[in-house]
Amino acid sequence: MKIQHFRNATMVIEANDKVILVDPMLGPKSTMPPFSFIRFKAKKNPLVELPAACLPILDKVTHCLITHLHPDHLDKDGEQFLRDQNTPVICSVLDEKELRKRGLNVVQTIDYWNRVDFLGGKIEGIPAVHGYGFVAKPAGNVMGYYIELPDQPSIYLSSDTIYTEHVDKVFKEYNPALSVCASGSAQFDIFKPLLMHMEDIVKFTQNAPNKVLHNHMEAVNHCPTTRSDLKRELQSKGLLDKVFIPQDGEWINL
Repeated sequence: MKIQHFRNATMVIEANDKVILVDPMLGPKSTMPPFSFIRFKAKKNPLVELPAACLPILDKVTHCLITHLHPDHLDKDGEQFLRDQNTPVICSVLDEKELRKRGLNVVQTIDYWNRVDFLGGKIEGIPAVHGYGFVAKPAGNVMGYYIELPDQPSIYLSSDTIYTEHVDKVFKEYNPALSVCASGSAQFDIFKPLLMHMEDIVKFTQNAPNKVLHNHMEAVNHCPTTRSDLKRELQSKGLLDKVFIPQDGEWINL
């Protein structure tokens, strides 16, 4: 199995003869409004271009997995790509109606805690809580995924979530070979953070049974945690050997 980190939460999982695109934010730099105007500098999103190194694999995409509908996970260019290619889309049962309305080719819907057949293996929806306290409610539904593909390492895509008992359950009962953590500590101008703060990112890394891939950094303007911040903190806790903190466009072999 190989993973290419694109930008933010967008990645490709290449396994066997399948190439799975996850949460496609594919638009050019500065084509979306800022997500924060006061707390953080009001820069247009995305903050960086999609690396040219990511383009070749897009021609080989066989499926797309969507965790939720926020524009930093599915933007207009991502939608257009999926429509143009008629890419088979897998999503939460709660997002099916909206994605079909947008003209996407939804071929499979996933429910929480229900393990079903997926590309010769299995997939299960894992609850995700998109923020601390009140902000999680307007942030809407999010779905993480636990994935087992034939003869491949298992993957837990936790998606946009804080640390919860659901995360703990996956670690303890499912033993994922790779756990993906959204580590940018996103926050709007008001309310508590939308993603794990540093203490919980460290907790996620410590409690994950195997390797951890950290993403969702340095691509949208409401995410203050940088790769260097994270590396420094994880190094101080003796956890750096356990993690991948990929640069945009970087490939990881599992």
